[in-house]
Amino acid sequence: MSWIYLVLAGLLEIGWPVGLKMAQAPQTRWSGIAIAVAFMASSGFFLWLAQRHIPMGTAYAVWTGIGAAGTFMVGVLVYGDPSSLMRYVGVLLIVAGVATLKLAH
Repeated sequence: MSWIYLVLAGLLEIGWPVGLKMAQAPQTRWSGIAIAVAFMASSGFFLWLAQRHIPMGTAYAVWTGIGAAGTFMVGVLVYGDPSSLMRYVGVLLIVAGVATLKLAH
């Protein structure tokens, strides 16, 4: 169950940078901040649950890896962030590192 909590925490981690991006526009400033804070709190809660049975360093690395890769993908697909082969290779390396941590656990 701890790994499910950790994956959920990582997916929720994607929400707070999206909320901060929404807060860039004056018309969605306060709702964006509220979304960011809600996702931060939710993500942190599930990370806390996961760390009951997963070592802290592993949990944190997986959590940030999922968040980083997911945020990159949302940025490219939703916000038109730049993409290139090397950026995708970088994200692939993050995902490979997360998978290696899971397999080594």
